[in-house]
Amino acid sequence: MMLRRGFILFLPRLVGLLVVTSCSMSIVYMLACTPKGDNQQLALPRVHSPTVKEGYETILQEQEEQHHNYIISLKKQIAQLKAELQGRTEQLKSMQNPYPDSLDIQLDHSKPENAQGNLLAFLRSQVDKAEVHSGVKLSTEYAAVPFESFTLQKVYQLETGLTRHPEEKPVRKDKRDELIEVIELAVGSLNKADGVSKAKPRVYTASDFVEGIYRTEKNKGTLYELTFKGDAKHQFKKIVLFRPFGPVMKVKNENVNMADTLINVIVPLAKRASKFRQFMENFREMGIQQDGRIHLTVVYFGKEQMNEVKSILENISKSANFKNFTFIHLNEEFSRGKGLDVGARFWKGNNVVLFFCDVDIYFTAEFLNSCRLNTQPGKKVFYPVLFSQYNPSIIYGHHDSIPSLEQQLTIKKETGFWRDFGFGMTCQYRSDFINIGGFDLDIKGWGGEDVHLYRKYLHSNLMVIRTPVRGLFHLWHEKHCLDELTPEQYKMCMQSKAMNEASHGQLGMLVFKQEIETHLHRQKLSNKKT
Repeated sequence: MMLRRGFILFLPRLVGLLVVTSCSMSIVYMLACTPKGDNQQLALPRVHSPTVKEGYETILQEQEEQHHNYIISLKKQIAQLKAELQGRTEQLKSMQNPYPDSLDIQLDHSKPENAQGNLLAFLRSQVDKAEVHSGVKLSTEYAAVPFESFTLQKVYQLETGLTRHPEEKPVRKDKRDELIEVIELAVGSLNKADGVSKAKPRVYTASDFVEGIYRTEKNKGTLYELTFKGDAKHQFKKIVLFRPFGPVMKVKNENVNMADTLINVIVPLAKRASKFRQFMENFREMGIQQDGRIHLTVVYFGKEQMNEVKSILENISKSANFKNFTFIHLNEEFSRGKGLDVGARFWKGNNVVLFFCDVDIYFTAEFLNSCRLNTQPGKKVFYPVLFSQYNPSIIYGHHDSIPSLEQQLTIKKETGFWRDFGFGMTCQYRSDFINIGGFDLDIKGWGGEDVHLYRKYLHSNLMVIRTPVRGLFHLWHEKHCLDELTPEQYKMCMQSKAMNEASHGQLGMLVFKQEIETHLHRQKLSNKKT
């Protein structure tokens, strides 16, 4: 009885204990299964909070925000990895090719140490690119860059320039200074103590120099190999130097408007009416019709054929509606320098480009633009090297007929040559011509006056632009060297006459014409016998 009563009293306590245990287990389960934030645990809905459903919606919203933030974080990490990968890739490329290209070098004056490092790296790359340490494969024999050799006194050269001397004491100051500097550097290098030998070192001088060779690769630099006498017979010292070319640098970027730049073409003339007619046909097509910004000044000497020349000029004026011309008559002996000087000073308009021309010249509209672009008042004068035509009857003697003039004007070694010894065709502003003093009017007849003017410009502070041009031709004509010329003028005239006829090979064919015909005849007889 007492046991039953005790059980009944204990039963409510047991039920209460089970309820408390169940609730505790539920709470523990909820705590374990509820999602956690980055820094704190999410709280359960409390008694005084919104409903349980609203509480879970709040939890889900917070989770969504956390996932969104996590995605943003991942994107930032991916972007950082991409940037790092790109940096590593560029670093790898720079390790494979440690030398920058010339256009990539930025000379940042705010960081001179970086600019200097970039420049030194580029200059070292020039040595590696050039044929200094080893040769390179070339496609043909024409791709080879030949060396020129030199001693203390002479240079032995393939490109002879204006002097035509295969060997010479360097005339150009830049070439003289270049070779002197190289020899001095080589001697200085030989005389540097090596720090190993205790014996008194030998002192080298320029007199120990035996010979050297050098060549220039236009986009890399100049290689010098110098040989000096050694310490004993049959022993030599060899020094190899390289002058690397620096990177290309932009000097100027400007717009040039030549729409209103007029050219006054000045032509001195005596007789030669048929040549003047040919010249005016070229002038009408290229100067009047294609260019249109041109004036013509004809300075005529004497009276013979003058009316015919004036008639040609007037007919062109009417047919082409061209009024921009001046005809000046001088009743005296022909002097090219006097004619050009008078024509230049006769002009009364604004400063104008003067083109000193001859009646046996053919020019294109493109040349007229070159004339404008290469002249600048107070700064630049233009001395184009024109292409001189050989005698068409020799060049095309084996043809059925001689081609038209336009077809003859091709720049090939068989058809003509660059007239680099001629300085008669020139473009300059009138102000520069007047300021330099014009022509020497004491020079009479043919030759000499153009060289004298050219030297005046060279002795001034003006820049002289001397270059071959593809649109200026000297038409062949038979040359007569007059007895009235001085010995020096006559010699120049005869040299010009010889060069005008044909190339070396073509003249050789004429000299050995009989021998060639005899050979062909023998070959013909031999073929008949067989």
